[in-house]
Amino acid sequence: KAMCSGKLQTALLVAGYFVYLMVGAAVFQALERTAEKQEKMAAAQMKEAFLQNFTQLTVAEMEQFMKNLIEAIQNGVYPVGNESQFEESNWDFSNSFFFAGTVVSTIGYGTLHPKTAGGQIFCVFFALFGIPLNIVFLHRVGKMLSLLCKKLGKFLYEKGMRKKKIKFLTLLFFLATGILVFLCLPSVFFQITEGWSYSEGIYFAFITLSTIGFGDYVVGKQSDRKYFSYYRVLVAIWILFGLAWIALLFNL
Repeated sequence: KAMCSGKLQTALLVAGYFVYLMVGAAVFQALERTAEKQEKMAAAQMKEAFLQNFTQLTVAEMEQFMKNLIEAIQNGVYPVGNESQFEESNWDFSNSFFFAGTVVSTIGYGTLHPKTAGGQIFCVFFALFGIPLNIVFLHRVGKMLSLLCKKLGKFLYEKGMRKKKIKFLTLLFFLATGILVFLCLPSVFFQITEGWSYSEGIYFAFITLSTIGFGDYVVGKQSDRKYFSYYRVLVAIWILFGLAWIALLFNL
């Protein structure tokens, strides 16, 4: 009964956690998408005005244009290419889910952030409850992985291995497996999908899972590349379970 109860609690926690992220993603999408569309239209008009009058611009007007351009890029608006690119949103569900995941995990790349008053206030409360929920989630997943450690240790103990050696081999096994699953293999995937070098993929994976999150490398941000649907959702899930693996290493 206790085992069934524990499994039910874990299932409810995992389900509740992902529902929380999906609801947050939907709210961020609803609050930010319209404002982003207005920003993109303003950036397109600014670009058009520049192309029409660039030979007659004064130094002050040119500097103002550069400031506006930098501000647009900082807000995630890239006024390049044709108008069809302005149809794509940084706040579609996949990007919004990714953003929600980076909020509760405290990575905070800084490349995508709410700009409306409603989005910013919601972000405060979403993080206020989401960060503790994320800690509980990681603790529970880490606990489940710890049970696998115990089973492995028990198996090795029955084979006549000493306890100190078992502890060392268990730590080595989960360290090597985690490095392969959460660092090495995803880096190959990022190399193919993003066009990065393998070392850049490793760098991004480590900076992300360590929650440093500089924001110099972020997935799904290159305007000249086509990404499959829910690409960033998969990356967000990889981040969450990668953080659980790191939590397990600390426990070990």
